[in-house]
Amino acid sequence: MNLRKNILTALLLAIGFVMHQVVPGVIGSMKFDLMLSFMFVALFINKDFKGTLLTALVTGAITAMTTTFPGGQIANVVDKLATCLVVYVLIKVASRFNLNQLSIGIVAFIGTIVSGTVFLGTALLIFGLPAPFTVLFTGIVLPTALTNIFVTLFVYNAARLAIKATKIKFVQ
Repeated sequence: MNLRKNILTALLLAIGFVMHQVVPGVIGSMKFDLMLSFMFVALFINKDFKGTLLTALVTGAITAMTTTFPGGQIANVVDKLATCLVVYVLIKVASRFNLNQLSIGIVAFIGTIVSGTVFLGTALLIFGLPAPFTVLFTGIVLPTALTNIFVTLFVYNAARLAIKATKIKFVQ
């Protein structure tokens, strides 16, 4: 694993941590998970499996510490592990064709849907939900998925500029 890429990943996750911390809990104390966008960009940068697992564990731990959802600690760790594995596969598939802005947006949308579904499903099985699943899914997960398309594209393009400036080898 490249040290520069790992440092950039750490910076992305630190910025994502701040975003996750300042976003308030909305319906049933569930937050819009903008940290996912930073996690997705980190996965686009470190396309190897070890980097994916490390990103998943660090992101899961950070979101578990900052959750406002009742019992969301375990659900966050499970959700980030599952989401990173799915996104890893999506990135591998998208890279075979052409990794462009559209495919990055699609990966962000699908990744957010997977994340929200796994989070809610895990929380439902272990602790129960403070509101019905469909209310939380349509009120939080879907708007977050749409928002994360644009946030991911913005952060991805900013990271690409930073990578060009620092001369890190980065394959689009």
